[in-house]
Amino acid sequence: MASNVSRGPRQIYAAFQWSMKGLKACYQYEASFRLEVFNAIVVIPLGLWLGAGAVEKIILITFPMLVLATELLNSAIEAVVDKVSPEFHELAGRAKDMGSAAVFLMMVMVVASWALILIPRYF
Repeated sequence: MASNVSRGPRQIYAAFQWSMKGLKACYQYEASFRLEVFNAIVVIPLGLWLGAGAVEKIILITFPMLVLATELLNSAIEAVVDKVSPEFHELAGRAKDMGSAAVFLMMVMVVASWALILIPRYF
């Protein structure tokens, strides 16, 4: 349902606070997200340093950021599934596995993009 509340600086700030709350919760409760954050802290500056031009730099930093975004969505799916269906159910397991697969595919994209950009340059 569409909101008829006017959007302004207060609502933008509230949305920002909710986003920060979500990042904090994921970092606090999800070990995989913490690991991916530490990975991004290393990989993103490295991508900025190794990228030859603007396009390469964007590619080398975008995919690690997309891994983080995908992990946030995966964690949200898992939290909702655990809330709705605390006991094991095949569909609940399938939903969690699919979320995990999405994160995996993004990680494959990181490796593939880095390899396609950097291997020809150095080998």
